[in-house]
Amino acid sequence: MSRLLEIKSVTKRFGGLVANRDITFDVAENEILSVIGPNGAGKSTLFKMISSFLTTTSGEILFKGERISNSRAHIVARKGVVRTFQETTIFKNMTVRESVIVAQHLRSKASLAGYFWGSKTAREDIESFGAHADDLIEFLGLSGISGELATNLPHGHLRALGVAIGLATDPTVLLLDEPFAGMNREETMQMVGLVRKVRDDRGVTILLVEHDMSAVMKISDRIVVLNFGEKIAEGTPSEIQNNDKVIEAYLGSPDDEIGV
Repeated sequence: MSRLLEIKSVTKRFGGLVANRDITFDVAENEILSVIGPNGAGKSTLFKMISSFLTTTSGEILFKGERISNSRAHIVARKGVVRTFQETTIFKNMTVRESVIVAQHLRSKASLAGYFWGSKTAREDIESFGAHADDLIEFLGLSGISGELATNLPHGHLRALGVAIGLATDPTVLLLDEPFAGMNREETMQMVGLVRKVRDDRGVTILLVEHDMSAVMKISDRIVVLNFGEKIAEGTPSEIQNNDKVIEAYLGSPDDEIGV
Protein backbone atom coordinates (compact mmCIF):
# COMPACT_ATOMS: atom_id res chain seq x y z
CA MET A 1 0.00 0.00 0.00
CA SER A 2 1.22 3.48 -0.86
CA ARG A 3 1.72 6.21 1.71
CA LEU A 4 -1.23 8.58 1.62
CA LEU A 5 -0.61 10.72 4.69
CA GLU A 6 2.82 11.45 6.17
CA ILE A 7 3.37 12.98 9.60
CA LYS A 8 7.03 14.00 9.71
CA SER A 9 8.75 15.12 12.93
CA VAL A 10 5.72 17.14 14.02
CA THR A 11 6.04 19.22 17.19
CA LYS A 12 3.49 21.53 18.81
CA ARG A 13 4.34 23.95 21.63
CA PHE A 14 1.95 26.15 23.58
CA GLY A 15 4.40 28.52 25.26
CA GLY A 16 6.48 26.33 27.55
CA LEU A 17 4.17 23.32 27.17
CA VAL A 18 5.12 20.73 24.55
CA ALA A 19 1.88 18.99 23.54
CA ASN A 20 3.49 16.92 20.75
CA ARG A 21 7.19 16.28 20.28
CA ASP A 22 8.84 15.02 17.07
CA ILE A 23 6.03 12.66 16.02
CA THR A 24 6.53 10.67 12.83
CA PHE A 25 4.36 8.02 11.18
CA ASP A 26 2.63 7.27 7.87
CA VAL A 27 -0.93 6.32 7.01
CA ALA A 28 -1.25 3.95 4.06
CA GLU A 29 -3.99 4.10 1.46
CA ASN A 30 -7.13 2.16 2.47
CA GLU A 31 -5.82 1.60 6.00
CA ILE A 32 -7.55 1.96 9.37
CA LEU A 33 -4.97 3.40 11.74
CA SER A 34 -5.77 4.28 15.36
CA VAL A 35 -3.97 6.78 17.58
CA ILE A 36 -4.25 5.88 21.27
CA GLY A 37 -2.76 6.98 24.55
CA PRO A 38 -3.70 7.97 28.11
CA ASN A 39 -5.53 11.21 28.80
CA GLY A 40 -3.29 14.19 28.05
CA ALA A 41 -1.07 12.20 25.67
CA GLY A 42 -1.52 14.74 22.85
CA LYS A 43 -3.90 12.81 20.61
CA SER A 44 -6.43 15.58 20.01
CA THR A 45 -3.69 18.15 19.40
CA LEU A 46 -2.17 15.90 16.75
CA PHE A 47 -5.57 15.44 15.10
CA LYS A 48 -6.10 19.20 15.00
CA MET A 49 -2.73 19.70 13.30
CA ILE A 50 -3.41 17.01 10.69
CA SER A 51 -6.72 18.68 9.80
CA SER A 52 -5.14 22.18 10.05
CA PHE A 53 -7.31 23.38 12.91
CA LEU A 54 -3.94 24.02 14.61
CA THR A 55 -0.61 25.02 13.09
CA THR A 56 2.53 23.00 13.73
CA THR A 57 5.47 24.51 15.59
CA SER A 58 7.86 22.42 13.51
CA GLY A 59 7.78 19.43 11.21
CA GLU A 60 5.34 18.92 8.36
CA ILE A 61 2.32 16.92 7.27
CA LEU A 62 2.05 15.68 3.69
CA PHE A 63 -1.02 14.41 1.83
CA LYS A 64 -0.26 12.61 -1.44
CA GLY A 65 3.22 14.11 -1.23
CA GLU A 66 1.93 17.69 -0.91
CA ARG A 67 2.43 19.71 2.25
CA ILE A 68 -0.89 20.48 3.95
CA SER A 69 0.30 21.49 7.42
CA ASN A 70 -0.44 25.11 8.37
CA SER A 71 -2.92 25.49 5.50
CA ARG A 72 -6.46 26.67 6.12
CA ALA A 73 -8.75 23.92 7.41
CA HIS A 74 -11.29 24.30 4.60
CA ILE A 75 -8.54 23.99 1.98
CA VAL A 76 -7.29 20.76 3.58
CA ALA A 77 -10.88 19.46 3.65
CA ARG A 78 -11.31 20.27 -0.05
CA LYS A 79 -8.15 18.32 -0.80
CA GLY A 80 -9.73 15.28 0.88
CA VAL A 81 -8.62 15.22 4.54
CA VAL A 82 -11.80 15.64 6.59
CA ARG A 83 -12.27 15.55 10.34
CA THR A 84 -15.29 14.66 12.45
CA PHE A 85 -15.49 15.83 16.05
CA GLN A 86 -15.81 14.36 19.54
CA GLU A 87 -19.06 16.24 20.10
CA THR A 88 -21.28 15.76 17.07
CA THR A 89 -21.42 19.22 15.51
CA ILE A 90 -24.70 19.26 13.64
CA PHE A 91 -27.68 21.54 13.35
CA LYS A 92 -30.04 20.00 15.88
CA ASN A 93 -33.13 21.56 14.26
CA MET A 94 -32.36 20.08 10.85
CA THR A 95 -33.44 16.64 9.71
CA VAL A 96 -30.91 13.90 9.03
CA ARG A 97 -31.24 14.47 5.28
CA GLU A 98 -30.96 18.25 5.56
CA SER A 99 -27.81 17.90 7.68
CA VAL A 100 -26.12 15.71 5.06
CA ILE A 101 -27.15 18.07 2.26
CA VAL A 102 -25.75 21.13 4.05
CA ALA A 103 -22.43 19.32 4.63
CA GLN A 104 -21.85 19.22 0.88
CA HIS A 105 -21.23 22.97 0.53
CA LEU A 106 -17.53 22.30 -0.12
CA ARG A 107 -18.53 20.73 -3.44
CA SER A 108 -20.73 23.64 -4.57
CA LYS A 109 -20.26 24.80 -8.16
CA ALA A 110 -22.68 27.71 -7.96
CA SER A 111 -21.82 31.04 -6.36
CA LEU A 112 -23.65 32.53 -3.39
CA ALA A 113 -25.44 34.87 -5.81
CA GLY A 114 -26.40 31.85 -7.90
CA TYR A 115 -28.09 30.24 -4.92
CA PHE A 116 -29.85 33.50 -4.07
CA TRP A 117 -31.24 33.91 -7.59
CA GLY A 118 -31.78 30.19 -8.23
CA SER A 119 -29.40 29.83 -11.17
CA LYS A 120 -29.26 26.69 -13.31
CA THR A 121 -25.95 25.68 -11.67
CA ALA A 122 -27.42 26.18 -8.20
CA ARG A 123 -30.44 24.03 -9.08
CA GLU A 124 -28.11 21.32 -10.38
CA ASP A 125 -26.08 21.52 -7.15
CA ILE A 126 -29.20 21.12 -5.04
CA GLU A 127 -30.40 18.12 -7.06
CA SER A 128 -26.96 16.49 -6.89
CA PHE A 129 -26.63 17.11 -3.15
CA GLY A 130 -30.03 15.57 -2.49
CA ALA A 131 -29.21 12.44 -4.48
CA HIS A 132 -25.82 12.10 -2.78
CA ALA A 133 -27.41 12.56 0.65
CA ASP A 134 -29.98 9.85 -0.06
CA ASP A 135 -27.22 7.48 -1.20
CA LEU A 136 -25.16 8.06 1.96
CA ILE A 137 -28.15 7.77 4.26
CA GLU A 138 -29.10 4.44 2.70
CA PHE A 139 -25.47 3.24 2.79
CA LEU A 140 -25.22 3.96 6.53
CA GLY A 141 -28.58 2.40 7.34
CA LEU A 142 -30.27 5.67 8.27
CA SER A 143 -33.08 5.67 5.68
CA GLY A 144 -35.72 5.01 8.32
CA ILE A 145 -34.85 8.23 10.16
CA SER A 146 -34.02 10.43 7.16
CA GLY A 147 -36.78 12.89 8.04
CA GLU A 148 -36.14 12.88 11.79
CA LEU A 149 -34.82 16.00 13.49
CA ALA A 150 -31.25 15.52 14.69
CA THR A 151 -32.21 16.73 18.16
CA ASN A 152 -34.43 13.65 18.57
CA LEU A 153 -31.77 11.07 17.63
CA PRO A 154 -30.26 8.64 20.16
CA HIS A 155 -26.50 8.75 20.69
CA GLY A 156 -25.65 5.92 18.29
CA HIS A 157 -27.58 7.49 15.43
CA LEU A 158 -25.99 10.88 16.14
CA ARG A 159 -22.56 9.28 15.75
CA ALA A 160 -23.63 7.64 12.49
CA LEU A 161 -24.97 11.00 11.29
CA GLY A 162 -21.59 12.54 12.11
CA VAL A 163 -19.95 9.96 9.83
CA ALA A 164 -22.52 10.70 7.10
CA ILE A 165 -21.74 14.41 7.35
CA GLY A 166 -18.02 13.64 7.01
CA LEU A 167 -18.61 11.37 4.02
CA ALA A 168 -20.77 14.02 2.35
CA THR A 169 -17.59 15.95 1.53
CA ASP A 170 -16.20 12.97 -0.44
CA PRO A 171 -13.07 12.55 1.72
CA THR A 172 -10.03 10.50 0.82
CA VAL A 173 -9.00 10.36 4.49
CA LEU A 174 -11.61 10.56 7.26
CA LEU A 175 -10.38 11.52 10.73
CA LEU A 176 -12.71 10.20 13.43
CA ASP A 177 -12.37 11.69 16.92
CA GLU A 178 -13.54 9.10 19.48
CA PRO A 179 -16.30 7.58 17.31
CA PHE A 180 -17.22 5.01 20.00
CA ALA A 181 -17.36 7.38 22.99
CA GLY A 182 -20.43 7.01 25.21
CA MET A 183 -21.68 3.85 23.50
CA ASN A 184 -22.69 0.56 25.06
CA ARG A 185 -21.16 -2.69 23.79
CA GLU A 186 -23.83 -3.34 21.16
CA GLU A 187 -23.70 0.21 19.81
CA THR A 188 -19.89 0.10 19.72
CA MET A 189 -19.84 -3.09 17.67
CA GLN A 190 -22.39 -1.62 15.26
CA MET A 191 -20.21 1.46 14.83
CA VAL A 192 -17.10 -0.71 14.36
CA GLY A 193 -18.92 -2.46 11.53
CA LEU A 194 -20.02 0.85 10.04
CA VAL A 195 -16.51 2.34 10.08
CA ARG A 196 -15.08 -0.80 8.50
CA LYS A 197 -17.82 -0.65 5.85
CA VAL A 198 -16.84 2.93 5.02
CA ARG A 199 -13.28 1.73 4.38
CA ASP A 200 -14.16 -1.49 2.58
CA ASP A 201 -17.06 -0.30 0.41
CA ARG A 202 -16.19 3.38 -0.14
CA GLY A 203 -12.40 3.11 -0.19
CA VAL A 204 -11.98 5.82 2.46
CA THR A 205 -8.79 5.68 4.52
CA ILE A 206 -9.56 5.99 8.24
CA LEU A 207 -7.47 7.65 10.95
CA LEU A 208 -9.09 7.62 14.37
CA VAL A 209 -8.46 8.63 17.98
CA GLU A 210 -10.15 6.38 20.51
CA HIS A 211 -10.12 5.30 24.17
CA ASP A 212 -12.12 2.08 23.80
CA MET A 213 -9.31 -0.46 23.59
CA SER A 214 -11.47 -3.45 22.69
CA ALA A 215 -12.88 -1.53 19.70
CA VAL A 216 -9.41 -0.29 18.71
CA MET A 217 -7.94 -3.78 18.76
CA LYS A 218 -10.84 -5.12 16.72
CA ILE A 219 -10.91 -2.46 14.00
CA SER A 220 -7.30 -1.31 13.50
CA ASP A 221 -4.79 -2.44 10.88
CA ARG A 222 -2.10 -0.55 12.80
CA ILE A 223 -1.92 1.49 15.99
CA VAL A 224 0.23 4.47 17.02
CA VAL A 225 0.62 5.05 20.75
CA LEU A 226 1.33 8.46 22.31
CA ASN A 227 2.34 9.22 25.88
CA PHE A 228 3.19 12.67 27.29
CA GLY A 229 3.18 14.04 23.73
CA GLU A 230 5.65 11.53 22.29
CA LYS A 231 5.21 8.45 20.14
CA ILE A 232 6.21 5.41 22.21
CA ALA A 233 5.06 2.59 19.93
CA GLU A 234 3.68 1.71 16.51
CA GLY A 235 2.56 -1.63 15.15
CA THR A 236 -0.24 -4.14 14.67
CA PRO A 237 -2.80 -4.69 17.44
CA SER A 238 -1.01 -7.83 18.63
CA GLU A 239 2.33 -6.04 18.70
CA ILE A 240 0.85 -3.14 20.68
CA GLN A 241 -0.85 -5.44 23.19
CA ASN A 242 2.51 -7.02 24.02
CA ASN A 243 4.60 -3.85 24.03
CA ASP A 244 6.16 -3.17 27.45
CA LYS A 245 6.17 0.63 26.95
CA VAL A 246 2.48 0.62 26.16
CA ILE A 247 1.65 -1.57 29.14
CA GLU A 248 3.64 0.73 31.39
CA ALA A 249 1.95 3.85 29.98
CA TYR A 250 -1.52 2.48 30.73
CA LEU A 251 -0.86 0.50 33.91
CA GLY A 252 2.17 2.24 35.41
CA SER A 253 5.56 0.74 36.33
CA PRO A 254 6.31 -1.10 39.59
CA ASP A 255 7.39 1.14 42.45
CA ASP A 256 10.33 -0.51 44.17
CA GLU A 257 10.21 1.78 47.20
CA ILE A 258 6.75 0.69 48.28
CA GLY A 259 7.08 -2.82 46.92
CA VAL A 260 4.16 -2.67 44.49
